[in-house]
Amino acid sequence: MLIPAEVELKQITKAKAFPISYSWSRLEGRPVTDNFDRALKAEVRDALWMLTRQWQLGEFEGDDAGSPVTAKLCTSTIEVNKYKADDQTVQSFNKNVPFEATVEQRPVPFNTLQQDLSLDLRLIMGRRWLQLLKNKSLLDAPMKQFFLDHYSIRKPVPTNTADAGICAHPETWQQYAAVAGRMIDGGKLYLELKDNTVPHYYDLPDFPPADHTVLDGIEKDFRAWFSNLLYQPEDPINDAWKPEQLEYQFAISAPAGNGEKVLHAEEYYHGHLDWYNVDVAKDTPTLGELPPDAPPAPVPVKTTQSLIPAPVQFEGMPNTRWWAFEDSRTNFSYVKPDTAELAKLLLIEFGLIYANDWYLIPYKLPVGTLTSIKGLTLTNSFGENFWIDAAGKGDTNDFLRWNMFSMKVDSTTPVPTDNDLLLLPTVAKIQESKAQEEVLFIRDEMANMVWGVETIIPLPGGTSKSGFEAAAEYHSFLQKLIDDSGVVLPPGPPVKDGDEEARIRYEVMNAIPENWIPFVPAHVEGSNREVQLQRAAMPRILNNDPKTRPDKIRPRTSLLQYKLAEKGAYFIHEEEVPRSGVRVAQSYQRTRWNDGKVFVWFGVRKTTGKGEGSSGLGFDRIVNRPADTP
Repeated sequence: MLIPAEVELKQITKAKAFPISYSWSRLEGRPVTDNFDRALKAEVRDALWMLTRQWQLGEFEGDDAGSPVTAKLCTSTIEVNKYKADDQTVQSFNKNVPFEATVEQRPVPFNTLQQDLSLDLRLIMGRRWLQLLKNKSLLDAPMKQFFLDHYSIRKPVPTNTADAGICAHPETWQQYAAVAGRMIDGGKLYLELKDNTVPHYYDLPDFPPADHTVLDGIEKDFRAWFSNLLYQPEDPINDAWKPEQLEYQFAISAPAGNGEKVLHAEEYYHGHLDWYNVDVAKDTPTLGELPPDAPPAPVPVKTTQSLIPAPVQFEGMPNTRWWAFEDSRTNFSYVKPDTAELAKLLLIEFGLIYANDWYLIPYKLPVGTLTSIKGLTLTNSFGENFWIDAAGKGDTNDFLRWNMFSMKVDSTTPVPTDNDLLLLPTVAKIQESKAQEEVLFIRDEMANMVWGVETIIPLPGGTSKSGFEAAAEYHSFLQKLIDDSGVVLPPGPPVKDGDEEARIRYEVMNAIPENWIPFVPAHVEGSNREVQLQRAAMPRILNNDPKTRPDKIRPRTSLLQYKLAEKGAYFIHEEEVPRSGVRVAQSYQRTRWNDGKVFVWFGVRKTTGKGEGSSGLGFDRIVNRPADTP
């Protein structure tokens, strides 16, 4: 068959007179031997053939674009000088402390409404106090006996209801029994030293003779040691936790022109703090006035530097030259994104398409600063100069605008985007202990309420336990106290239907585990929110309880005991507990700062729950009565 020329094919195709089948000639190399060693070497003998293949793949097609050679960058850097935790007063920004510790610090719970906590920490503090006295040669027998008489660990009484939180748990009871009357409660001493209304220990009549000036120095060293041991808010202005919203809230600011640039974080609970956790509060002109003894306001520092751009390289990036293979350590084909995972799709597209199109300019900045790029010029290999604009410039309401690394601007009116760079004094790695206490907020549609389930409860000895086990042990211990007392209530009159006795009874409400704390819908006076969740209480039902009114079940975690000591109400915004639920936990955090100092603080983490739940709570029920009951 004769193959028509290219001109004839175009005419025939245009006329569409009859179907056409195309045929192509293919040039292949066939081995003349079964030895493939030399063929696998991929030797190149014809340079023209290699150039032809490069031309065929489009490697010679260019747009006369030169590579960047030099760049000149002009910036203006200003230090962040103000910090405000929640709705507290303004204080100076401290760059010498990891910002996570500054924001997340929470007071270590030394006690709850039921009993004292943190026995292990109290013993460490007591031992440290005795060591400080020994270093000053003041720890003689009368001095030690004085502190044992006034600050020793109290021995729990098994028959006392107030000590049920200790005696109900065998491991905690053993800890107290081992040290009661023999070791000093350093936590009690520390809290008294902080409270100026409590009489000073060396003013008591039975205090042995000693130099009060030396003791004042020991007290100062003792408090400084504890401050270095645990970083916690000694002043309420440092507590940024918002119990109503189950998250941290704070704000920072830096001077900007004749005013301030205020940045606020309204929903921080992730555990890693960075620039994307804060937004620009455009409608807030100032954060407030600093105390008179605060350092003066910093001034902006302008810097102009000439830099050399370097191409961005990453493992698995496409090779730009023919006859070269990519690094196989990164296989983008193994990434299986869902249709809604936009960030993962962008990562795959960047890794598979872009290679030598991105350049990096290294630039060092001090931490705790806000940097504004005043200008960026670029010179390519052809000697051309270009002025580089920000990728996300424009109006905040422009839906065509797109960028990834800029802060969100909160404003009621359209304003230009904010392209400043915030560099906070944060750390890259934080060690987290096991949860000391944990609360799971779940919705119960059948009971029409929200439950705060205490899944992990702190024990007085310093350890933690499953909330279900601890609640069962606590309830059983209280029941045992009643049973051992011999109190038996007279039975009620039998219920008869005709000549037969009814084997059923009326139950007003069934009992649920004591670690389920209810939150009921309630309207708050003076609030524009129609419904909020208010902490309530369930009655403690005990058999043969001589009390005319049962006690209320109180939470045993500090997270749910908010305002309980003052007998105040605790409200949570309803939208903070979605249908998936919320898990809130408190644990110790530890990190090492850039000067080598170790910081340990008590912080909160909030994560998504496991969905809705059911407590099984029911009212006005008719239940079967056991045969052995009257």
